[in-house]
Amino acid sequence: MTVITEAELRELWRGGRGTIPPLPRGVRFTPSARDFINEWGIRLTWLDEAPPSPPAGDDAPPDRPAWDRPAEFPVKLEGALPVCAACGQPVADKPGHMAQLDAGHYAPKNAPRFRFRGKMDTLHAQVLVAMAVARRCNLPQLADYLATVAAYCREVASADYNDRPVAPLQLGGLSADQIREYTHNPRQMLGVEHLTPGPHDHEALLQLNLLRCQVREAELLAATVFTGNDGQLTRPDLVQALNRLSSAVYYLALLLKAGKIGWKTPGGG
Repeated sequence: MTVITEAELRELWRGGRGTIPPLPRGVRFTPSARDFINEWGIRLTWLDEAPPSPPAGDDAPPDRPAWDRPAEFPVKLEGALPVCAACGQPVADKPGHMAQLDAGHYAPKNAPRFRFRGKMDTLHAQVLVAMAVARRCNLPQLADYLATVAAYCREVASADYNDRPVAPLQLGGLSADQIREYTHNPRQMLGVEHLTPGPHDHEALLQLNLLRCQVREAELLAATVFTGNDGQLTRPDLVQALNRLSSAVYYLALLLKAGKIGWKTPGGG
């Protein structure tokens, strides 16, 4: 049976600036840990208190949409030779200054869409780093949610590459609109205020805040890259998808702050 010490609680609580995540039922506390809980008036939560669920009924979204799957190499080299986007001629051997814009075209590497694609690669990499932090901090549920965030980064990039509409975002059974409701009304929905992260917050929360900032940077870049000469967005679905992804990352930070993301104690089950 897991025993939690005062030192472990102090590391998490940080004088009220941190969060005591949900604990497994049956966990025991040392006498000094119990005194610490009473002194600070800490309200404990438990792992079997589930995080917010989608509404019941036929309209409830599935837990795992089709795009939420493990990564695979994105480019399948088959079919007719791609052509140069500038001159329209087939390209048998790709020049060093060009890259594959989509299945049928090569373009110079300074094409704006490559800037966006590079930003999505960086964003995806940062999600993977945040997943590693979540696992190291014994937050497996957060790591699982972040795996879905990583999959949606790949979905956005795939929609750009294949010139198709991006699929709607879903996370943990919630639609993008439901997530937006949580992020706009955190006190009502989760019992916490809007976040203002600081240097004493939990490392996982700071990683989520950094990730949210990087999603917003990707959204702003998409708004630049996919704005035509007439000032209108050519891919409003990509811009909106990243806006909703930013909300999803903020939602995860709110869940963590509210103590609604499962946590495993060191050595615990």
